[in-house]
Amino acid sequence: MLIGIPALLGPELLATLRAMGHGDEIALVDGNYPAQEHARRLVRADGHHLMPVLDAILTLLPVDDVVPEALFRASVKGDPSLADPVHREIEALCAKRAPSRKVVALAGTDFYARAKAAYAIVATSEPRLYANIIIRKGVVHPPESTNK
Repeated sequence: MLIGIPALLGPELLATLRAMGHGDEIALVDGNYPAQEHARRLVRADGHHLMPVLDAILTLLPVDDVVPEALFRASVKGDPSLADPVHREIEALCAKRAPSRKVVALAGTDFYARAKAAYAIVATSEPRLYANIIIRKGVVHPPESTNK
């Protein structure tokens, strides 16, 4: 256990987050997602649902603020115009933790391609379908920086 670090972030996930560089992406996926097949690096978060894992990660990981889009979610049946309640929860949590960033819905094949290219995939035990998000890592600006 560490002070100030959410307890559900285990050593492997913490090391993965720390090893990521600016522009690297991490996918958090539900229990039905083919994570083992798609992952370059797979981190298991068995027993945890998506939202607590997403919340914990967003307390530590800066979201990229240099590119127009840095948060991407899956869509219902591959159609970006469709959303399930879990997508509204994802959007609300991202609005709280990364208020200047919009969550972009991706078509199914686009989400899969982006997740396959991600630095890592975190496989949760989330039972809801399409409960998947990709986060592009930003930078931690030095305190004296005026380029925030």
